[in-house]
Order: sequence, then C-alpha cells, then structure tokens
Amino acid sequence: MPVTPSLSIQLRSFAAADPGSWQALLDQARAADDAGIGKVVVSDHVAFGPSLDDYGNPQRGGIAGGQQPTGPDGHWLEPITVLGVLSGLTQHVRLGTNILLAALRRPVVLAKQLATLDVLSEGRVDLGVGVGWQEAEYEACGVPFGRRGEVLDATLEICRRLWTETEVSYSSTDLTFSRIHAMPKPRQAGGVPIWVSGTVNPRSMRRLASFGNGWIPWGPDAADIVSGAAAMRQAVDQLGRDPATIQIVGTLRTTMGANGVDVAATMDQVPGLRDAGVTDFRISPALPADQAGATEILSAYVDGFRAALDG
Repeated sequence: MPVTPSLSIQLRSFAAADPGSWQALLDQARAADDAGIGKVVVSDHVAFGPSLDDYGNPQRGGIAGGQQPTGPDGHWLEPITVLGVLSGLTQHVRLGTNILLAALRRPVVLAKQLATLDVLSEGRVDLGVGVGWQEAEYEACGVPFGRRGEVLDATLEICRRLWTETEVSYSSTDLTFSRIHAMPKPRQAGGVPIWVSGTVNPRSMRRLASFGNGWIPWGPDAADIVSGAAAMRQAVDQLGRDPATIQIVGTLRTTMGANGVDVAATMDQVPGLRDAGVTDFRISPALPADQAGATEILSAYVDGFRAALDG
C-alpha cells in the first residue's frame, strides 16, 4: 500500500548541562500530538568516553565535520523510557528512536520493552537503529566495538522473531536459547517497524534489505538525499529486496525570510523530496518551552506541509 507522507521532529532529550526540569520536552511532545505531527523521535547515548572527536570521523561511524552536541557530562535521557512517558501523554503521534544503539541492549529484553511500549501506545512505535561511533560506549557495555554491526544484526533478528513467532530457538557464539515464548506481541502486524540508519555501504544495505521498513540516511547520503536514495534503491534491489517497500527519512532545511522562518518556502522542498522517495519529512523548528506556543508553530508547519502535498 502507498505510504502517506508525514512530518516528524526530533525532541531534545539531551542537554549540555542539567536543565533542572524536562517539562519542555513533555510539553513539546503534547504540542506535536495536538498539531498533527506524524512522529517524534529521540536520540540515544548510554555513556561517554573521552574521545568525542570521533563523532567527526566517518571511519569510526561519525560524520565528516560533525561535532557531538554535548560534552562527556551532557545529560542524555534513556530513549525507551522517554517514549514510555510520552506514550501516556499523547494519543496520535508516532514514537520513535533516531537512533537507538540496539546492540548495547540484551536482545530478548529489548524485544520485550518495545513490544510492551507498542501495546500500551496502541501500535505507535518505530525503532530506528544504527551502529554509532563511540568505542568507549561499547566497551562500557561489554560489546566489542569491532563486532557492533554483527551484534546489531543478531539483535534485530531475535527481536523480529520474538515479535512474530510463537516459539523461538536461536543459537550463535554469543547467545543460545531454545523454545522461548514471549508475550505480548506488538500491536503492529509484523512487529515494531525497524528503520536502519547508515550510509550506502555493503553492511548497512544488507541490514536494511534484511530488516528495514525504513532508511535513515547518514552522512553524505543524507546531505544529498536524491543521489543517496537512488543508490540505496539500487543496492537493496541487488540484494533481492523491493526498494518500493522501504520508507525514507529526508530533512527539510529551514528557509529564513525577512520576518523569521518562511514556512511556505521551506515546504517548497517537499515535492522534490517526495519524488526522490522520501516519506518521513524531518523538520527542526525552534520551539518555545510552553505547549501553546509550540503547538502554534508546529500547526503552521503541518498546514504548510499539507498544502505542499496538495499543490
């Protein structure tokens, strides 16, 4: 079935220093729900080591020229916990991770957490995953950094099977179990949708072709989404996956006018990105802390987005 394009925003579930209160995060999620935003996503870091410059190193999984948004003592809320709270505060907006370092979690426990969240939110959860860039974080969690992709693939396989099969047996060098039952299953048919982040490279494309409902482009493929999407479609097609079944995240870059953000001009990008295959249009508006003010701004984006789709 054709996918209806939607708007999404990333909520700041992190801060460079203790903000004292996270009420703005909660109120902005409510505002997104009220305004008709399609999805809110939150980020993940479990811990930090001293080598934050690796975020700017593509060879380590970072992005060229990138800068980690906080220092090592930045405050980062655990994303599944955050989404659990937001589930109880909202009714319609989808709830996602962008991205979860899923390899750092024990897979059977992660499957249970996400199935529980999906049931309680009435099927509103999306799981965005990636391999990350920080070796110290993997070391602290007892996962070899050099095997992070392999561990992530195993984690996704186990989650998907526990979400869709009545009885599961699994065996690898790291984990073996037999005839395991795990209930409840997620509300969504096929389990929680998985969005795979990465550049167009052999490992991430195999992961996307095997597990992905959607793709979160990274690095140069996010910067040039038209070329990136074309390369992704070619790669997964060669792996035997129909690229038409994969959704794509694309960023709407904010256009400024004489009086601030020009929403209409920002939405002028929508038709071209839609033609490139983008289904999840990510915006990054500056939002006030109060719910009413955030709802007003986000409602203007939603109205402009709908007009651009209809135009």
